[in-house]
Amino acid sequence: MLFTAPLAPALAYANLMTQPAPNRFAALLSRAGLDWFLLALIGVVVLAYFQPGLGSKASPVPWKTIATIGVALVFFFYGLKLSFAKLRAGMRNWRLHTLVQLATFGLFPALALLAHPFFGAEGGETLWQSIFFLCALPSTVSTSVVMVSIAGGNLPAAIFNASISSLLGIIITPLLTSLVLHTSAGGGQLWGLAVQLLWQVVLPVGAGILLNSRFNAFAERHKAGLRIFDQVTILLIVFTAFCDSFADGIFTSYRPADIFKLGVGMVALYLLVFGIIWGLSRALRFPRADQIVAVFCGSKKSLVHGSVMASLLFPASAATGLILLPLMLYHALQIVLASSMAQYFGRQAVAEPVIATA
Repeated sequence: MLFTAPLAPALAYANLMTQPAPNRFAALLSRAGLDWFLLALIGVVVLAYFQPGLGSKASPVPWKTIATIGVALVFFFYGLKLSFAKLRAGMRNWRLHTLVQLATFGLFPALALLAHPFFGAEGGETLWQSIFFLCALPSTVSTSVVMVSIAGGNLPAAIFNASISSLLGIIITPLLTSLVLHTSAGGGQLWGLAVQLLWQVVLPVGAGILLNSRFNAFAERHKAGLRIFDQVTILLIVFTAFCDSFADGIFTSYRPADIFKLGVGMVALYLLVFGIIWGLSRALRFPRADQIVAVFCGSKKSLVHGSVMASLLFPASAATGLILLPLMLYHALQIVLASSMAQYFGRQAVAEPVIATA
């Protein structure tokens, strides 16, 4: 033992060098804390910067339709993995649901209100309003559930929480902004969001659940392939979001230093909320799968809801670009941060049974 221990790194390196080149490259990336998905995230952002027209709304390729179909298929495949018993068990987890919704519609706005005194000037007040608007938004549906799936969390609870958050946001977000920012909104486009949620999320999941008894074995056999499909869908969402941002010149009217500072602030906000929710879920003794649901569903904010609600709540504002800027930054950064965290949690979930039996 005294002689073999110092030789362990050399033996591991020798074993690594006997593998094919792609496997060696993947193993080296894994040791460095990287994987193909994180590198692909960086790659699609760089591609969007240099070729924004490729994935923007002006592109001849119907990216929006492709992404919509992709998200619907993601939720259909999730439904194939769910039985009615699992779904009912997920709905009964009221402590988890309460924590997620309080974080989304309580913790975020409270943090924004606490930060209000630090935005003193007139321009600072407008920026604070845009940050409060971000904090009042509901959670995402597709990315939250995909991240929970990648991280190995409680999938039925994630679907329930993300869907409920979107429905509650149609009422709570305009209410919060009207009380604090003194805005008002009509309901036509908000009703459209509810319809979109119905046919893009609820119906595919329902169809999958109905077919669970017949095709559940198929979903389990192709679990690895469906995981890759989840990741590719996220890459497509990131790519088109950044292409639209660069093509519309969202960042051109601001100094790079200001955007950088705002980006740092959005990262700090995300990590702070993530840490608070993680601590609360541990203090409440949630199982690991529920902790994953709490942090990933409770820390997200929806760009889709935000874009529609901004046009309704701030229809005559000359600073609509500023209203959306924190949301655009938070949306992009939350996907990048959450993706790397989900991959980390997923690797831990795979490694834990091996450690337990060692």
